[in-house]
Order: sequence, then C-alpha cells, then structure tokens
Amino acid sequence: MNIHGAASLFRILFRALIPAAIAGLAFAQRPNVIYILADDLGYGDLSSYGQQKLATPHIDRLAVEGLRFTQHYTGNTVCTPSRAVLMTGQQPGTVYVRGNLGQEANAALDPAMTVLPEIFKAAGYATGAFGKWGLGETHRQGPENPLVHGFDTFSGWKNQLIAHTYYPSTMVKDGVEIPLEAGTYIHDLIMDDAFRFIDTNAKSGQPFFCYIPTAIPHAAMHAPPEIHQKWRERFPQFDHLIGRYGAGPGEDCPDVVNPIAGFAAMMEVLDRDVGRLLDLLDELGIADNTLVMFSSDNGPHREGGHDPDFWNSGGDLRGLKRDMHEGGIRVPLLARWPGVIEAGRTTDHISAFWDMMPTFSELLGRAPPLQADGISMMPTLRGAGGQREHAHLYFEFSTGPEQRTFSQAVRMGKWKAYSERGGPFELYDLSIDPDESQDLAKNRPDVVRQIRAAIDEATAGRAIEFVTPPLPNR
Repeated sequence: MNIHGAASLFRILFRALIPAAIAGLAFAQRPNVIYILADDLGYGDLSSYGQQKLATPHIDRLAVEGLRFTQHYTGNTVCTPSRAVLMTGQQPGTVYVRGNLGQEANAALDPAMTVLPEIFKAAGYATGAFGKWGLGETHRQGPENPLVHGFDTFSGWKNQLIAHTYYPSTMVKDGVEIPLEAGTYIHDLIMDDAFRFIDTNAKSGQPFFCYIPTAIPHAAMHAPPEIHQKWRERFPQFDHLIGRYGAGPGEDCPDVVNPIAGFAAMMEVLDRDVGRLLDLLDELGIADNTLVMFSSDNGPHREGGHDPDFWNSGGDLRGLKRDMHEGGIRVPLLARWPGVIEAGRTTDHISAFWDMMPTFSELLGRAPPLQADGISMMPTLRGAGGQREHAHLYFEFSTGPEQRTFSQAVRMGKWKAYSERGGPFELYDLSIDPDESQDLAKNRPDVVRQIRAAIDEATAGRAIEFVTPPLPNR
C-alpha cells in the first residue's frame, strides 16, 4: 500500500473511530444531577434574592458560582400539583391534578407515564429521592410509591400530611415504615441518607440523579433546639408568639415558641446542609461534573406562626401560597455546574417546572417523553444562543367543591393575567408593575383576547372541573 492509500485508510478509520470515542468519553463523563426542592420558600427568602434579615451564604454560592433565574415559575401554587408538573413535564392545563387532594391515592403518578427519574434510569443513572414526595403514601406497594416510578431508593416522610411535623413517629426507607425515637428531627436523617447516596455512587463511578424535596420551610416551624434558641435570642420580642400546626392523627407536632425565630432557624439548617453538600462534592472530586439546582415548589405560606410580611418572603411580588399572583407561583431557581455554567450570571428567561423534563432529556442526549410540554433550558444554562421562548405559561388552581376555590393565571411576555372563580381577567404589565397593582384589562382588551386564546390552547377544550376536596392546611 502506498502512502496515499495509507493516508486514505487512516482518514476512514479516523472518521469511524473518533465519533465512537467521543461518545464513549461523553458517556464516561455524564454529569451527576442534584435537584433540591424547598417547600413553601418564597421568592424573597434567600439573600441572593434580596432577603435582609437572615443570610443564606451556602445557597448563595449557587448564585455566585452559577446562574440565577429571575423569571422562573412553579407548576402550581400548592405542593401536590406542582410536584406532579415537575415529575411529568406536563403544563398545568394538562397535568392530572390541580390541587391538593383529600385522598393521597388520588395524587399518584400514572405508572404508564414516563416521569423524571425514569429518563435518568434509562440513561444508566442511579436515582434517589430524599424528603417529601407529596404524590402519595410512600410505604404502599403501588403507584403512590416513588420506587414504582424510577427511583432506586427513597428516604423520607410517609405522606404529605405527616410532613407537617419534623418529629414524626416513623419514616419510610425504600417502602418500609421504620419507627423513630421520640424527639428525632427527621430532616437530619433524610439528609444523611442523601449524602450517603451521593458518596456511594461517586466512589463507584456511577452517575446519579439525586432529588432532595426537603420540607423546609413548610410549617410546622420546627428546627433543632440549639439553633432555634440562638434565633430566639436574636428576636426575643416574638417570644410571646406560639406557632401551632397539625400533622394528622397520632403524630406529635409540637407547638413552637417564637415561630419567627423558628423560620430563621429552619433556613439556617437548610443553608447549612446545602453547604455540606457542596463540600461533599469537592471532597469527592465531582463538583465540576455535577449540576446542582435549587428551587421551591410554590410561594411562601402563612401558617404555624410564620410571618411572610416580617420576612418579606415574597420580595416585591404580590401574593402567597394558594394564590395565582406572582408571589404564589414565581420562585427562585439557581443552577451551578462549574466549567459549563458561567459563574455569577443572571437570566430573565421565562421558564417553569415543566421545562425541567426536556432540559434533563437534552442533558442526557435523549428525546423527552411525548407527554412533556416544556422547552429545554440547556441553551440558557450553557450561555449559548438559540434559546426557545414560551409563547405563554398557563396556571390553574382548584381546591375542590367544598371551598369552591378556583383561579387561573397566564404569563405572556411582559403581561400577566389573573382570574378568580371564573370572573373577569385582571391584566398587569410586569415590566413596570411587578406587584400587580395596576389592572390594565379595560385599557387592553386586545391582550385579554390573546390571553383567552392562550387558555383555550393550554386546556385544549377541557371542561373545567373541581378536584377532590383537600385536606386542610396542606
């Protein structure tokens, strides 16, 4: 063979082998993903989003070393439907549940549907969930159990109602209910299990998806006594306040002296544990190959003695949990992936929970499931061009025939529309009116017509129905 023939053969082999080598390299370096979901944490509860009365330095590292979203939305304004949107990738007009349910079984994901952990599982990842599932009884052997939906392991509360106390009588590990000693602060056990999962898989070289739906700072306002006491000394003027909350029959949900201090203590615990997590990634040498994201399932609550006004939990946004104004559905989103996500960047890209499914699908090099309605945010995460935008975001909240609560909202560019109980739409220009104080509906009937067309598209002609009556204070 002459030199030209040899060169030609080399080029053929190069073209054949190099793509396979690159694919193998990408497979070996698949990024780990950690998604932390706080519970009832408001847009203004982190110091990186303007909180002045407490600091969250470890969570803020995600902003300093990564990307901060200013226009990110949940799947709903309460726990169960928001988590259903996250898991399925379906937008609120098509997802199967739009309120918290009186029967946990009704919250279960459809086993026939491909949900978030299953796309990681199909890509060869280890998968674990640690905390408050919110989609059914975690000890039951059926569709309520997270192990049925692609998680290899689960550690956390038995159900959403029991997650109202941080001192439950039992916890569930991999479908088995385990008794706890009285006075056990369950959050610490759950986080230890999450860290153990990360450590084990990192040391074995196994890529992993770690979902941490912590209950903090949902009521009751429980925190370890020594941390709570420190904040009571800082805010002694609130020691006359008693925070009370319920967690279901047979469960101990202690009253909280000075729930103002209780909230601050809970936030310190959460921030501390994010710091522990980031330190663990450094110790294991996997920080540069791990995407860490942090968000919240809905806006801030006013329960168990928590005072969102004192803490300015909603920032400059109007509304709270169970409210379709911005404070109920716009939440922080932080993303850190050293070497891929440029540090210290902020984006006003409008995104939502149902974008996570296509985002993670693109990350894994897979097509998103057919039911997914969202748009991948990978171009935004990478700082690249070509990011697609939503024509609109639709939200719908219904709490059942007993309370007859029903509300809708649409975000369309700078416009925000809101309707309560099928009434006329209010219309706000968020670019100049972020607290939704100036109703422009009468001045812009053309925009209202566009909003109504967007709702028809989002609901696809579905008849609006009320869901099963909820358990109180979910």
